[in-house]
Amino acid sequence: MPYPDNILFNVTRPARYTGGEWNSIIKDWHKADIKIALSYPDTYEIGMSNIALGILYDILNGQPGVLAERVFAPWPDMAAAIEVAGIPLLSLESSHPLNEFDFIGFSLGYELTFTNVLNMLHLSRIPVLAGERNDSHPIIIAGGSCVLNPEPMSDFIDFFVIGEAEELLPELVTCFRGWKDKKASRKELLRQVATMPGIYVPSLYHVEYQPDGLFKSITPTAAEASPLIKRQIVSRLPPPVTSPVVPYIEVIHDRGAIEISRGCSRGCRFCNAGIIYRPVRQRPREEILKAVDGLITNCGYDEVSLVSLSTSDYNAIDELVAEIARCYGRQNLAVSLPSLRISRDSVKLIDSLPSRRRSGLTFAPEAGSQRLQRVINKYIPEDELLATAAAAFERGWQNLKLYFMLGLPTETEDDIQGIARLVNKIHALGKKTPGRRPRIRISLSTFVPKPHTPFQWVAMDSEKQLNSKHEILKAELRRKGVKLSWQETKTSLLEAVMSRGDRRLGKVIYRAWQLGAVFDGWSEHFNYEIWLRAFKEAGLKPKFYAQRQRSPDEPLPWGHIDTGINPAFLKREYELALEEELTPDCRLEACNACGIEYSQPDCRQRQIKI
Repeated sequence: MPYPDNILFNVTRPARYTGGEWNSIIKDWHKADIKIALSYPDTYEIGMSNIALGILYDILNGQPGVLAERVFAPWPDMAAAIEVAGIPLLSLESSHPLNEFDFIGFSLGYELTFTNVLNMLHLSRIPVLAGERNDSHPIIIAGGSCVLNPEPMSDFIDFFVIGEAEELLPELVTCFRGWKDKKASRKELLRQVATMPGIYVPSLYHVEYQPDGLFKSITPTAAEASPLIKRQIVSRLPPPVTSPVVPYIEVIHDRGAIEISRGCSRGCRFCNAGIIYRPVRQRPREEILKAVDGLITNCGYDEVSLVSLSTSDYNAIDELVAEIARCYGRQNLAVSLPSLRISRDSVKLIDSLPSRRRSGLTFAPEAGSQRLQRVINKYIPEDELLATAAAAFERGWQNLKLYFMLGLPTETEDDIQGIARLVNKIHALGKKTPGRRPRIRISLSTFVPKPHTPFQWVAMDSEKQLNSKHEILKAELRRKGVKLSWQETKTSLLEAVMSRGDRRLGKVIYRAWQLGAVFDGWSEHFNYEIWLRAFKEAGLKPKFYAQRQRSPDEPLPWGHIDTGINPAFLKREYELALEEELTPDCRLEACNACGIEYSQPDCRQRQIKI
């Protein structure tokens, strides 16, 4: 039974919970051998914009006998309403309670959604702690970028899928089917999946800590469990989804999306995604064009986004855009290109897009000084940046958005002043251009040290340090036409804690959820005092995890997760950062010996195969 009207009529955006969208897949519940609920633990609008969830939904529903349905975190008003009414959390497709599914899979892409996972389990009448579940409860699975350090969520998840799941899913489904046919226990299933590559079952490992509180080791307690969990990498991108579910309401990315490539070889030292999605794999142009046609035909979209970590690095991207314009120009199709690097060619490329919408251009210099750009390995000559801005203004673009990070390793006050100097130069260029005055938006994010990056050992700035840097920029950029915004420092602190945390954080997450923490990534719901109380009761301190400089020789809670990148490479990159030395893109120059095994024909490591 779906949610009753008397509830839906009284909550925000009721269409979040009704289902029935175009292209949603509804199968006969009673004929399905395996029933899986898929979730991105945030609002419908955010979850439906997650491209990975759509891929999993498509692959699983393509398996015979498998039923995959969706569910997202209910907004607090809806959560309260169904709890008062005694109604469990329901899936979108068939309105079945989540506790009737065999498996529930969560995609963890942001650390501040962790408490939402607990709340969804609670609303589904499923024990929140993995150790309290029995054979009558669904198996709880998690994947996504955050599980490259799975330890903070290990108390709640039965097993993690580490890396890219597309090629692993059919094998998992076969395993699930055999388990159900034998009517075996959940413990037997967990031991069986632990033998599969890329699967981490936290209950099969023992964690030790040193007397001073530092992490010591994590060791298997069962023969089936591997000491090292290797991240799974698909050798070739699977076919793009061309019949995705079309939402009834506007979502964050309200357009068709095509992943044109995966991975990035530019080597920005702060970037977690640049490590955990290596190697670079590009989708053939013919496949992209076919996907564009499919999205238009099957979904009615008038805009498609060509998605990649670095879209302008796609081979002959200008030719691809020109081909799309030639094929679909008469249909008034708009094309968006996120993640373009700063260059005059990027401006020309955007200017050539069919049905372009001049809402503004976005670029991410990240650092305001050339010195700090060398530290983070994202070097953009100032002349190139200014020439890019000038080209944008000359072509009629008046709105520019620039992303910068504060708190980067080795950052000084002069580096902060460098942001102001750079923005003022760009603003002056805009004023010289005939037409409207330039409008420049500056978005300041806080550097968060992430696992598996060269900066995984670095201490995060304190709130006092960050506030001081904000004040400098507010004073220096107080001018008409420049708007400054920044991230809440306390949410960044919590993100850093969860990014570099160990298994002891499970107690903190659990207690914070009990005290009312949900939707921590939303400013109107984030309550830092709740988290402070949870840390205090657990006998832990946020600073220990986020603001402590770590030795490169210190054992790390995520050390048992093998991304394919050699730890020696990360240490070398950290040393080069401190020496302000650049590491070139290995697709343009010699191999940097990061340890990843490439199979792309344009890679320097042609002799190595996955």
